[in-house]
Amino acid sequence: MKKIRIIAVGKIKEPYLRDAIAEYKKRLGRFCDLLEIELKEARIDEHAVAVSQAKESKDVLDHLSDYEIVIVLDRRGKELSSEEFAVAIKKFHQEYDIAFVIGGSTGLSQNVLRRANLVISFSQLTFTHQMMRLFLIEQIYRAYTIMNNLPYHK
Repeated sequence: MKKIRIIAVGKIKEPYLRDAIAEYKKRLGRFCDLLEIELKEARIDEHAVAVSQAKESKDVLDHLSDYEIVIVLDRRGKELSSEEFAVAIKKFHQEYDIAFVIGGSTGLSQNVLRRANLVISFSQLTFTHQMMRLFLIEQIYRAYTIMNNLPYHK
């Protein structure tokens, strides 16, 4: 069974988001192994945003493998439809495991963006990293239902 890892800066604090994420993780269990890795958010100092970003980005890079496709979520990335997202996952999963990366409030460094095989955006709107994790897991589930011609995606 293929593996998907979500490497995210910050913890899920809200119980309702944890519950929703748990539901989609349970549903995904028949399609893939999903693992979440939560990295500590760097303390943000208004004079040292770049330092915070650099620390978080180093932590992200330390958790990435050379043997997986890396998909970074960034507001400057390419917007995909759910169908296009499903095609990308199917294509990448033919040979590789996938790691998705969600940065913290300071964003991700150019080093992380350069390591990415694909940089995507879910919207030009700004969302909390907690909400993005839920949105990402739901879209991964939707992608698998699309790939398997299941009625979830209408």
